[in-house]
Amino acid sequence: MDKFSFITLWDRYRGLLTLTQQEITDLYFNLDLTLSEIADEKGITRQGVSECLKTSKKQLEEYEEKLGFCRAMEELCLIQSFTVTDAGKWAEGFKTAHPEFTEEVAKLEEILSRDYGQEIKETLSDPAKVKLLRRGAALKQGLKVD
Repeated sequence: MDKFSFITLWDRYRGLLTLTQQEITDLYFNLDLTLSEIADEKGITRQGVSECLKTSKKQLEEYEEKLGFCRAMEELCLIQSFTVTDAGKWAEGFKTAHPEFTEEVAKLEEILSRDYGQEIKETLSDPAKVKLLRRGAALKQGLKVD
């Protein structure tokens, strides 16, 4: 497993690792300490550090295999990317075929290119808004909501 793949899994599932596993993997992958440096800091052998890293990697891979959160996020990102790309291509073609709607198409293109980062951050920091989002998602899926 390459470092990027590990970090992706670690970000998602580190809370499922033991505190020792979290500390050792953090020191190795995020702080770039060597096995020797970690062993000295933790008072264990290099072999102990190596085994902890190997076990942690395996556990993270198993969590992803069973839960699939990282894969689901990748799929959602790709769906969003493909949707925005296709809508942009359609808008460009429509604007060419119907120049009388150039102003309206420009509004659509603005929506498609807008950065929603700040709006997302504000929404997710408001528990009431998050609750409404979850309720709406559940209703969309046909789930009963109290």
